[in-house]
Amino acid sequence: MSSGKPDFSGVTTREIPAGGMCLSSFVVINETGRKENVLLGHLNPKAPWDHIGALDPERIAVHSKGWMIPSSHLILKESPQDSANRILKEQLELDGVSLSGPKVVSEVYTPRRFPDIPSHWDIEFIFTGELPRESLPRPGAWTEMRFVDTRATKRAEMARAHEEVLESLGFRFSDSASL
Repeated sequence: MSSGKPDFSGVTTREIPAGGMCLSSFVVINETGRKENVLLGHLNPKAPWDHIGALDPERIAVHSKGWMIPSSHLILKESPQDSANRILKEQLELDGVSLSGPKVVSEVYTPRRFPDIPSHWDIEFIFTGELPRESLPRPGAWTEMRFVDTRATKRAEMARAHEEVLESLGFRFSDSASL
């Protein structure tokens, strides 16, 4: 039971891991009637990704070449649901899309781009929805956005390890069998 006072027992965690941690929301939208097709995009480096995706210029440059799931780090004190709604509005320019979830995934790993960094901790809030092909958005935050069949896509075509997020939902890539 909470006493309303800080808990200074040894049971709590008050530190951020040396390799950092991320709290992120992902909006995974399938094409209506074609569950294997997921909405992915190539980010537009000229869009304000510092706000809409919490990405710095270096990450924008690196990740603009691969497919990404609409996603963002949570803004300080933002709930995962509010973050997902912000992604729908700011990244996809969509209203009225019903989302399920979130599925929560926690993983600790050494980042591929920074192998000398100690383990990094991600907590991912994955929301899902669907959209008919004729409602495919054309938002300015992306240079290209389309429904992609991951079974015909290589893992290396994805940016920011987003293939791992999709795999946690059961999606497979053309080269998944070789793993």
